[in-house]
Amino acid sequence: MKSARFSLILILLLLASTACLTSTSTPVGNILFSDDFSTTKNKWDQVNDSSRITDYYENAYRIMISDTNSDTWANPGNESFTDVRIEVDATKNAGPDDNDFGVICRYIDVDKFYYGVVSSDGYYAIMKMRGGTGSPMGHDTMLQSDQISQGGATNHVRFDCIGSTLTLYVNGTQIDQQTDSDYTMGNVGLVAGSFSTAGIDILFDNFIVYKP
Repeated sequence: MKSARFSLILILLLLASTACLTSTSTPVGNILFSDDFSTTKNKWDQVNDSSRITDYYENAYRIMISDTNSDTWANPGNESFTDVRIEVDATKNAGPDDNDFGVICRYIDVDKFYYGVVSSDGYYAIMKMRGGTGSPMGHDTMLQSDQISQGGATNHVRFDCIGSTLTLYVNGTQIDQQTDSDYTMGNVGLVAGSFSTAGIDILFDNFIVYKP
């Protein structure tokens, strides 16, 4: 009897453990859009001119900026979402650590969208593009976090846009949250920016959009 009871308890513990693992993971069915950039099927922007490059590059997506104090972004073709959780791996390939890079949600047009960014020197912000100008939300400038891997290290950036709440994570840790209700739906995308030094070169991979 003791042996049977022990076996039953063990089975129940294993089932409970499996249930816990399942509840904390993200089901595959919740993926709305994904891209590992091994093909051009999702039709991300492909631009190459004297000031910027946005294009596929060695199974990743690359944004390069040759101007100072400039933002450049890219979107896949014909996508539109409301509430999303977006994740991507981003790596500085070359250029100064004084940069920013990250993820776009609710892209309506070049004047209207939200974006969450980090930098290779350890700064972050949730930004709002309005009238052609991007500004940090809730703060006057970008803030610093020791959760951001600096230099040429890869950072895992996550940006949740759910209702009026915008939440930025880096490497699994929440670092900012803001609220705004002006933009409710739109495309997703990737963004990078330069400051006083040009030559920004950022590689993105494993881009996934989840239904939250």
